[in-house]
Amino acid sequence: MALSFCGNDKGINAYSVEEGVLNNGCFVDALNLVPHVFLLFITFPILFIGWGSQSSKVQIHHNTWLHFPGHNLRWILTFSLLFVHICEFAEGIMMMDTDHLHLYMPAFMGFVAATTSVVYYHNIETSNFPKLLLVLFIYWVLAFITKSIKLWKYAEYNVGPQHLRFCITALLVILYGLLMAVEVNVIRVRKYVFFANPQKVKPPEDLQDLGVRFLQPFVNLLSKATYWWMNPLIIGAHKRPIELKKIGKLPIAMRALTNYLRLKDAYEDQRDPDLSPSIWRSMYRAFGRPILLSSFFRCLADVLGFAGPLCISGIVKYLKETYFGVHFMSSTKLLQNTSVLAVLLFLALILQRTFLQTSYYVTIETGINLRGALLAMIYNKILRLSTSNMSMGEMTLGQINNLVAIETNQLMWFLFLCPNLWAMPVQIVMGVILLYCLLGWSAVVGASVIVLLAPIQYLIATKLADTQKSTLEHSTERLKRTTEILKGIKLLKLYAWENIFCDSVEDTRGKELTSLKTFALYTSMSIFMNAAIPIAAVLVTFVMHHFLNETGPSPSEAFAALALFHILVTPLFLLSTVVRFAVKALVSVQKLGEFLQSDEIGDDSWRNGDMSVSLEGGKKHLGAVSLNDNTSVNRTTAHLITFSTFSVCVGQLTMIVGQVGCGKSSLLLAMLGEMQTIEGRVCWSKSDPSSVPYILIKNRNFVAYAAQKSWLLNATVEDNITFGSPFNKQRYKAVIDACSLQPDIDLLPFGDQTEIGERGINLSGGQRQRICVARALYQNTNIVFLDDPFSALDIHLSDHLMQEGILKFLQDDKRTVVLVTHKLQYLIHADWIIAMKDGSVLREGTLKDIQTHDVELYDHWKTLMNRQDQELEKVEEEEEEDDDNMSTTSNRRSKIPWKMCWRYLSSGGYLMVFLMVSSNLLKHSVIVAIDYWLALWTSSKTNQSNDSYYLPVFIILCAAGIFLCLFTSLSVEFLGLSAATNLHHNLLNKIIHAPIRFFDITPLGQILNRFSADTNIIDQHIPPTLESLTRSTLLCLSAIGVISSITPAFLVALVPLAVAFYFIQKYFRVASKDLQDLDDSTQLPLLCHFSETAEGLTTIRAFRHEARFRQRMLELTDTNNTAYLFLSAANRWLEVRTDYLGAVIVLTVAGASIWSLRYGLPCCGLVGLGLTYALTVTNYLNWVVRNLADLEVQMSAVKKVNSFLSTECENYEGSMDTSQVPENWPQDGEIKIQDLCVRYDPMLKPVLKHVNAYIKPGQKVGICGRTGSGKSSLSLAFFNMVDIFEGKIVIDGIDICKLPLHTLRSRLSIILQDPVLFSGSIRFNLDPEKTCTDDRLWEALEIAQLKNMVKALPGGLDAVVTEGGENFSVGQRQLFCLARAFVRKSSILIMDEATASIDMATENILQKVVMTAFADRTVVTIAHRVHTILTADLVIVMKRGNILEYDKPETLLEQEDGMFASFVKADM
Repeated sequence: MALSFCGNDKGINAYSVEEGVLNNGCFVDALNLVPHVFLLFITFPILFIGWGSQSSKVQIHHNTWLHFPGHNLRWILTFSLLFVHICEFAEGIMMMDTDHLHLYMPAFMGFVAATTSVVYYHNIETSNFPKLLLVLFIYWVLAFITKSIKLWKYAEYNVGPQHLRFCITALLVILYGLLMAVEVNVIRVRKYVFFANPQKVKPPEDLQDLGVRFLQPFVNLLSKATYWWMNPLIIGAHKRPIELKKIGKLPIAMRALTNYLRLKDAYEDQRDPDLSPSIWRSMYRAFGRPILLSSFFRCLADVLGFAGPLCISGIVKYLKETYFGVHFMSSTKLLQNTSVLAVLLFLALILQRTFLQTSYYVTIETGINLRGALLAMIYNKILRLSTSNMSMGEMTLGQINNLVAIETNQLMWFLFLCPNLWAMPVQIVMGVILLYCLLGWSAVVGASVIVLLAPIQYLIATKLADTQKSTLEHSTERLKRTTEILKGIKLLKLYAWENIFCDSVEDTRGKELTSLKTFALYTSMSIFMNAAIPIAAVLVTFVMHHFLNETGPSPSEAFAALALFHILVTPLFLLSTVVRFAVKALVSVQKLGEFLQSDEIGDDSWRNGDMSVSLEGGKKHLGAVSLNDNTSVNRTTAHLITFSTFSVCVGQLTMIVGQVGCGKSSLLLAMLGEMQTIEGRVCWSKSDPSSVPYILIKNRNFVAYAAQKSWLLNATVEDNITFGSPFNKQRYKAVIDACSLQPDIDLLPFGDQTEIGERGINLSGGQRQRICVARALYQNTNIVFLDDPFSALDIHLSDHLMQEGILKFLQDDKRTVVLVTHKLQYLIHADWIIAMKDGSVLREGTLKDIQTHDVELYDHWKTLMNRQDQELEKVEEEEEEDDDNMSTTSNRRSKIPWKMCWRYLSSGGYLMVFLMVSSNLLKHSVIVAIDYWLALWTSSKTNQSNDSYYLPVFIILCAAGIFLCLFTSLSVEFLGLSAATNLHHNLLNKIIHAPIRFFDITPLGQILNRFSADTNIIDQHIPPTLESLTRSTLLCLSAIGVISSITPAFLVALVPLAVAFYFIQKYFRVASKDLQDLDDSTQLPLLCHFSETAEGLTTIRAFRHEARFRQRMLELTDTNNTAYLFLSAANRWLEVRTDYLGAVIVLTVAGASIWSLRYGLPCCGLVGLGLTYALTVTNYLNWVVRNLADLEVQMSAVKKVNSFLSTECENYEGSMDTSQVPENWPQDGEIKIQDLCVRYDPMLKPVLKHVNAYIKPGQKVGICGRTGSGKSSLSLAFFNMVDIFEGKIVIDGIDICKLPLHTLRSRLSIILQDPVLFSGSIRFNLDPEKTCTDDRLWEALEIAQLKNMVKALPGGLDAVVTEGGENFSVGQRQLFCLARAFVRKSSILIMDEATASIDMATENILQKVVMTAFADRTVVTIAHRVHTILTADLVIVMKRGNILEYDKPETLLEQEDGMFASFVKADM
């Protein structure tokens, strides 16, 4: 039939206007076309000209995104308009035979015009040209008038709300009216027309800043909903990695400072003297609104979620009937058309997903804002914490780090999950009601299965949390032991104890694995419940339905119910997680509250003064301090420190001396206001102190303060010294020379631009201390406080620092210096001395005063001075810690690391892999079979007898499905467990048996990372990711398989969908990995900054640098938040796209089903099955991508561990068999060194070159030489620890290179320079092999002069030794090492600089013991202090790997120009 606008029905003249123009319905419809045509005519040229002329538009920065008033409302109204036009079009098409163009053509044109209007508006808005909006205003007015005429005519002819077209027209009138109002409002505000002076508008501050790249708040509504603005970033990531520069800064409203002020105001508004402020209330006041908004979106999404099952039910129900009514159709008729339902289902899905993602985004943004605010709040509190709080242990560094790293994140996560708290009950109640409407009471019974099993799920969740705790305890213990082993690896290898200690780690690992097994069991139970409950619910429902109703359900009911059960399961499982997080959040808030209420530093008047320092006549004030009868309390030991009145004079050097623990440092802290003052006061004088009375100033000048415990920033050496002051090259050079730092700086890889690791890890103690002193010298302050700056320095460096730094550099500047020291030889330089004892001042005055008034004290000092002068240089060793550079060197744009995945799976064992794969495939086949059987059963709706055939099979299939769910979840978890077990075991064995060179070149931090972070990922993160990935992938594949088999036409649409999906996941994975890395790498500096600040509080406050540090913290927080926000926006980007793809799949499936039904292909039940499966695909598509991205990140842990598994082990075998070595070898202790050449690595130069020596049994031999002469290398060669590539060492007739390593090393003894003790008991430290009797151990302790001390300890031999032996002094530790060597009863003892780090008294004991207890043994001593080997039988002097002098010490001393003689002279 030919088309015509008004139709060509027989006998009717559609074009007659006899009863008046407006009474012809067709003419009224034609009138409605006019506004649309008008708009298209005018806007198209403008758009094309605009696009043509705006080729430069690409370069326009986003400050042009200036929204006109009513921007969001306009977008929402336009979308609603589009939807109504679709309805109008559908109604017109269905109305009657399609030759009546006027029924749907205006609707189609309206749709095109509405789309054009929003494109046009967007372009005008971006180019900020409001005059052109007039076109839209005219269009809305015309459209409103024409639609109103149509409505008025309908009313005249009694067409009312019972007719669909009346409702649609009424809606259109309202929408056009509102859009007209929006347009009027723009004119009113911007005054771009009808007003003399239009309003000039500046873009918001954020948009003028080119650094702001996070555009979510500024883009239009469509881009907001689909994250379109992220496209360039995500697609660009494929070409080059995303860097911090690329993600720019945060908008002002999201910065930590803005949010901190919001939270702080809310917190301080409720300051009630009786009650402490509530953090919950403050959080609600500051961030409540976005959370409510997000909850609203969430509820909308949940309600829309139920459209899916209902539309499926409708489509399956109405598949058989096609209905064509008369001229006007009723409103319900439209909803009975399957095509309309399919489109509605599609739109509902799109909307539901958009709302859901918006809800997620809003909560995440709010959570991040809250975290930033909390971090700033905690940081400000740390800066005001009282020192006593920190030292007392009321507030440990660990607690502060936990607050920062854990508690703030718990609260952030709680906010993320917050909307679920009220959205879930709504979802559950609605779901149950809908089920009841569909299937009656049987559905309620099925739903009650889900509800009743929810508490079990909660129970499992709490058990999981407990197990995680115990796992954490065991893994902390394992790490502690591993760290100890790695720190003492040299000793363990020398004593051949590696296997004993390896076993102790394996023991702890065993306990950890037991915990992990429980963890795996509970996890698999949780996964099993998740998968099995829907099956159980469906089973119960349909069996009940069969018994109650005598028949099976119809296909439409069955599949709607199935979809509803899938919807219901999610909230019930999330509920347990949400409840758990809510509980954690309550605990976190309590901890935060306690922290924010803790003591702050005393607000003395001079502390609070404004920070300006006035300068008179361009001269610096020379500060001075006086204390008036000041009593301070140090809460650590709760003892009082009383200082009588004394003053520190301007420009003088005041020294404070006294024994350890007499309150010297406390005196400095009291002057800095860090102690709690009980009475008295500290005055900082402004003028010359001789003028009385003092003028008190409100501010004290900044004090340059070097604390006793050196404190460095995680920054370059230069930044540590300048510490925020402007850089002055000349001054900087002078300070470096004064502290003799130049030689050390030359050794660093990048000079003074080298980054110092956290807590100054890659520097020795002395270097760190000198940098701290250099910082104090460099600052341009009048007063310098130095707290024991010489403690870690040797004698030469101390002298240089005293002469050049303090006497020359500071005194030349006429600065007031207060120096706390133990080096009494410097007292002669002091202008004023304060001697302290037991917390009070014992004496003060000049050295002369003390010499005349307190002879006894002076004499005591004199003897001490002489002893101190005898020390000789300690050579500092540096340990370098590199960053973990492994990850950065690996190829970035890597594909999914399939090789590593296989490596991981094969570590779990082939049987487990086979079980996992086969059980997964079986499970998914059975689940498909259940649904397929249900489709057949419901489609065959015949008599009762039929049910008795279908029902038993259905029950059997469900039971099998439930069993397989359990089996698969267990198989994945236990595969993961066995892989983790094997990987850790191999890693530990490889590393412990690696040659010592491996530990020299591999940073300790890197090895520890393999055992901590990477092992943790392999243990706990990979198995659930793997499980989730296999499950979601198989679900998607089985769904696509089922759909394709039911409606083969779907396969045509599948190709473009698959291509789209491939590109989405490809781009997302790369971008996600980059953003994840950025998030991780920006988090570490933030946490470091917090712990650094807490450690260096006194220094920061003394320098008055709080503001600078606070600023740095805000910057670091913002950087981390930016990365995190981008990461979550990228996740939303992915989810919106996969969700829309899913919606398209549903639409194509529905379309294909309706189309194929015309040709009578599938039965109704199968269509229902296809649609239900299509709905699940939407849920699982994004999980496939997310899990792939996660797995890719997690597999890098396997890669790193794997890289260590290729390490070469030492050759433990040797060419001789253990049985060939005599039991008591070496009996005599005779050593022949023949032509020995040694190197550390085949690639390196030899360190010993052709060394020959002969040591008789029982001889005492001393080896000396400068640093690097090869002394220590020789000692290592005895133990075959280095590569002996020429020559040999023969001990008692056996070449040591032929011996098995364990035999050789277990028969010799060594005492190392650094005393190493392990945590455990004293007995374990002396004899880990448990081979000696107690008497033997006591004898050894007696020889080492430790017997009485050990007896006094609780437990005697079983007394506790803490980590590293920290509960003993260095001297005592060295003596324990001596006892350990004695216990071994070996006839050869090697002492490697064993006296370098101990005091005189301990050294004397050591020497005595060696002479008596080891009288009959061969002792080789490598000496630093030459006087220790003057009594030896033979002295060997080495230089650059060769023997220079070799004779008795007396003979060598006679050669006056010899090297040995010069050493002895220097040491006297």
